[in-house]
Amino acid sequence: MKKILFIEDESAIQRAFGDILKQVGFQMFSALDGEVGLRLALSENPDLIILDLILPKFDGFEVLKRLKSSPETKKIPVIILTNLEGMEDIDKALELGATTYLVKTQYTLEEVIEKVKKTLAVARDIY
Repeated sequence: MKKILFIEDESAIQRAFGDILKQVGFQMFSALDGEVGLRLALSENPDLIILDLILPKFDGFEVLKRLKSSPETKKIPVIILTNLEGMEDIDKALELGATTYLVKTQYTLEEVIEKVKKTLAVARDIY
């Protein structure tokens, strides 16, 4: 069973995604801030991380930077799921090592789940 860590400060979004991800066969972990998210990434060794950029404690950019600079977590694919849609934010996240950048308002829950499945399939082929 693939493990997904969802770092998102809005609990309603966490619940909605968590329920659907569990229904389609994933094991779900979640964190409401960047600091807890980093700790869970190290302790749980997820197969994929879904990361918001606007977070308490450490913002998503800082979380991403730390994930990609750590030998234990640098190969974990990270999907950014955020409301920030500026090109600067997109470029910065991709430069820091994000696999995919999704703007929340432009994707349905089902489309995000499909992106998760595709990202995991690609990661399996690479690693």
